[in-house]
Amino acid sequence: MGVTFHSLRPMLRTKDLAGTVAFWSDRLGFTCDGVSEEDGWASLSRDGVGLMIATPNAHVPFETPAFTGSFYFKVDDAAALWADVKDHARVAYPLEEFHYGMQEFAIYDNNGYMLQFGTPIPR
Repeated sequence: MGVTFHSLRPMLRTKDLAGTVAFWSDRLGFTCDGVSEEDGWASLSRDGVGLMIATPNAHVPFETPAFTGSFYFKVDDAAALWADVKDHARVAYPLEEFHYGMQEFAIYDNNGYMLQFGTPIPR
């Protein structure tokens, strides 16, 4: 193909820009690297992981989140993150150890996007 991919930076749509920035910052420790209320856009990052948040615009109409997948984060300590967030977010499933060698949990952000977090189980 001749083209090199360098990164993937998801763009999450929301009608609540401030609330979404607050969720990712306050609950998950992301830093807001830039925000423009006028443009309806924000950029967040943590530990080399980045995402953008955007409000509806003329090019991309939006009523509610319609993403049918999830965002899976590989982290170094899912149990510690679980302890930090479990009482501050809607839980999809609690911290569990799975037969495929991962300790994982999942929550929903303030828009309903599923966020999964996993750590390999030492063998």
